[in-house]
Amino acid sequence: MRLPRRLTASAAASALVISALTGCDSGSEPGAKADVVIGADLASGSAMDAAYARALQLRVEQINASGVLSDHNLVLRVQDNKSDPTASLRNISTLADDPSVAAIISGGCNECVVGAAKTINDKRVPTIALAAADEVSTPVESRRYVFKIGPNASDSSAALVADLVRTHTRSVALLYSDDLYGKGGRTRMTAQLARAGISVKNQLPVKPTATDVTQTVGTLTDAEPDALVVWTGPDQATLAAMSAKAAGYQGRMYFDAAAAGDLFLPQEAAAATSNATMVFTQILAIDDVIATTPAKAARKQWFRDYTSRYGSYSGVASFGADAVSLIADAVARAGGDRQQIRAILETSQTDGLSGPIRLTPDNHSGLMPQALTLLVARSGRWRLLS
Repeated sequence: MRLPRRLTASAAASALVISALTGCDSGSEPGAKADVVIGADLASGSAMDAAYARALQLRVEQINASGVLSDHNLVLRVQDNKSDPTASLRNISTLADDPSVAAIISGGCNECVVGAAKTINDKRVPTIALAAADEVSTPVESRRYVFKIGPNASDSSAALVADLVRTHTRSVALLYSDDLYGKGGRTRMTAQLARAGISVKNQLPVKPTATDVTQTVGTLTDAEPDALVVWTGPDQATLAAMSAKAAGYQGRMYFDAAAAGDLFLPQEAAAATSNATMVFTQILAIDDVIATTPAKAARKQWFRDYTSRYGSYSGVASFGADAVSLIADAVARAGGDRQQIRAILETSQTDGLSGPIRLTPDNHSGLMPQALTLLVARSGRWRLLS
C-alpha cells in the first residue's frame, strides 16, 4: 500500500516551512535587550520537524512578547540537517562554536543527536533533543549536556501492556520501525509482554522510509494475533492500519506514541483506524480535557494558539514548545551562560504543555509517565479513551 496522497502533500508542505526558516534568525526586536540565540537542528523533509519548527517559532514569539525575560530577547536560528547525521553534526558544531548560541534544540532524527552527543559534550552546549530513542539521553554519563523531551519507550510500553492486560489480550504481533527508536521499543515491549504473560506471535521490522508495508503487515496478521501493536511513525502507522483492514484483520490495533501526528487522521484512513488505541499525551484530545488546573488551562490555550496560527494541530508541537520554555526559564536566571543553563536544566521541574516534566542529574529524559494517557480513534480524530 502506497503513501496516501494527503500524507505526501503534507510532507511537501512541511519541507517548505522549514526551508523558509533555515539559516535565518527570527524573534529579534530592536531595543536595548540582549539577544540570546537558541539554535535548532531540524530536517527540511520531515513533517515532524516542520511541526517542531512552527512550535519553536510560536513559543519564542510568545515568550518575547510576555516580557518575562526582562533584559533578554530570544532569537531562533534554524539549520537544516536533511535527516543526515553528518549534516547534523556539522550544524551542531557550527552552532556550538558561536558564542551567541546559548542552547540547541534538535529535532526528530534519533541517529543525528546520538551521533553528535560527544561533540555536544565536548563543546559544552546544552541541548534539548526532541528525538524519541532511549539512546538520546542515556547513558547519562556520556550525555551530560543532552536532555530529552518526549515519551520514553519504557513508559509507552507499560501503558500499552496495561491496556492489553485489561482487555484480556492473550497474543500480539508487533510491527516496529527498523531504527534506534523502533528497536528500543521492541525490546521494551517484548519484555513487558513477557512479564504480563502475553505471547508474541510474530515481530517484524519495517524501514523508516518504507511507503508500502502491505506484505509485512500481511505476514503479521496471518498469525491471527488478538492485537496488532504498531511501533512506527504516523505515516507508517496509518499505512499499517489500512493494510491490516485490507487483509481482513479483525483484531485490535495499538499505536505507540511515535504514531502521533495531526489532530485529524487522513480521511482515507478513518475507517481503518477506527477504535485504534494510541498512547500519547492529552494534547491530541484536548477538547475532552476540562481545565481544572492552571497547567491544563495553559495546554488548552497553547492548542488554540497553535491552531489559530497554523490551521491545524500536530501532536508533537508541545514537546518543542516545552523545550523553548525550559531554556527560557534558564535564560531568565542565567542569561546566556551555557554552564549555568545546563545546571538549571538538569534540575528543572515544571508542569509543561506536554505534561509534568522532571529532570535530574541521573535522569535527562524529563517527560514523566503521568503525562501519558490512552487515546482512541473515533470518526477520524483522537479522543480520550476514558
